[in-house]
Amino acid sequence: MGQGAFLALRFVDLLAPDREAPAPDVFRYQWAATERYCTELAGEGTEASHLSCIVRAAGEAHRTGEFQLLAPALFAFAMYLEQEGHFEEAEDVLQTMVGVSVGRLQPSDAISAWMRLGRVRRKQTDFEGADAAYAEAGRLATLASDRHAVLLSRVGHCNVVHYCGNLPEAEREWRALLQDVDSTTFRDVRAQAQHGLGNILARRGNAHEGVPHLWRAYELYEDESQQLRTLNDLGLMLLAIGDVVGAERALMEVVRRDHMSDNLANAKIELMNCASFRRDRVGFERWRERALEHVPNELPNIRTDYHYKLAIGFARFGNFNRGEEELRRALEIAAAHDLHELVFKIERVQAGLRDCHAPDEVERGESEPGSLTTEAIREVSASLAALNP
Repeated sequence: MGQGAFLALRFVDLLAPDREAPAPDVFRYQWAATERYCTELAGEGTEASHLSCIVRAAGEAHRTGEFQLLAPALFAFAMYLEQEGHFEEAEDVLQTMVGVSVGRLQPSDAISAWMRLGRVRRKQTDFEGADAAYAEAGRLATLASDRHAVLLSRVGHCNVVHYCGNLPEAEREWRALLQDVDSTTFRDVRAQAQHGLGNILARRGNAHEGVPHLWRAYELYEDESQQLRTLNDLGLMLLAIGDVVGAERALMEVVRRDHMSDNLANAKIELMNCASFRRDRVGFERWRERALEHVPNELPNIRTDYHYKLAIGFARFGNFNRGEEELRRALEIAAAHDLHELVFKIERVQAGLRDCHAPDEVERGESEPGSLTTEAIREVSASLAALNP
């Protein structure tokens, strides 16, 4: 299958505007050979179907000169690869798309390609490359007078700043975006701005302020997968302020409804953390095993978080040697992938892990003390109870 994908993309490369056009006989020969190879893969599943569509689209684009025909097939394949966790391969497909179709795509297709490229690069922690892709998407959107896409490119930039660990700048960027978008009809951008601001407030130690923003994002999102990602973040935030019941309600809703591997992994990691917070050793071990089903194939930030929360759990149960071992593993992953914020958090806990039997005080140096203190938070907790009474 990998060989088939390589051949299909290199066949598409023949259409690149910066290459000398192949002789008609040469093109027909390579078209036939690539199509024959992809036909032999028939029955191998979704990926084989994508490859056949790409080859057919490339042939039609060459025949008609309508190069925009390539966009749907390449974009669909890139999305499939991203969903399967093949981020480097998805990036290759998207780069092929923008390279072959430069100046030939509809503006909306070009903007979407650059936005998706930014997302794929961010998931690989290539933050500089991601920011460059989002900036190009914003530039194209400005030229096309597409304000919605301009705002979405700003969401991408905010996410890059956020994940790079520049928290003060990220908060400023999210607040500015929310102010600019709050009076618009772009419900999806408003939801993302509320979501981003809520998360950054929590990471800056103001979880009690972030909770209402996340619930507002949940209400604004129309896509279920986005709603469930918000519930996941909300569960983490409620645990940080000590509302374990509310946190578990939010996270169990994710486990009950979600099918996305990374979000399920996050939810199970947080339920493991909730169990150790309540000193439920049986629950901790059960969720540890369930989370481990996902972790080996997940992104570096999820693998880091698993070992970090595992370390906290072992320390809560007095197993400091195992806790220190898991913290070292978390630090190695975070440092190797330039996850600066996680590195700082791990080092802080690492320094105080043995100072007390339960390291909650160490953790709360970066979160709020544990009680519901505002009417807004009580309303959110009540709304969560209504989700699955």
